Amino acid sequence: MAIDWRAVAVGFVVILVVGAVGLSLPVVGQIGAGLLGGFAAGYLAGGSLGHGAWNGLVAGSISGIILTVGLALLGSLVGLVGGPVGSLVGGGGVLLVGLVVTLLFAIDSALAGAVGSWAKGA
Repeated sequence: MAIDWRAVAVGFVVILVVGAVGLSLPVVGQIGAGLLGGFAAGYLAGGSLGHGAWNGLVAGSISGIILTVGLALLGSLVGLVGGPVGSLVGGGGVLLVGLVVTLLFAIDSALAGAVGSWAKGA
């Protein structure tokens, strides 16, 4: 399946902006960010439900991966301050949280991407 990089970039930016605003509502804000960004990516990509879902998935996954890298930097600081035990806890925590965040962004963005492509075609 071809990726519409313009649609993915717009979806990614929407996820970042809405996610930053949604920090005041930790879980709801992040889920909403993934939904809105995925919808934007799917709507701009258009085409079939699968094409919209694929572009939403890519936008959400990239957002999750970049957030995981940011969390890894934070985990490195915990490791630096906490010594060996702090680095073990920080590293494991970053991996676990990063996987959950990436899956959360990817799944809801893919579903919203399918709805976005459907909305454009309807």
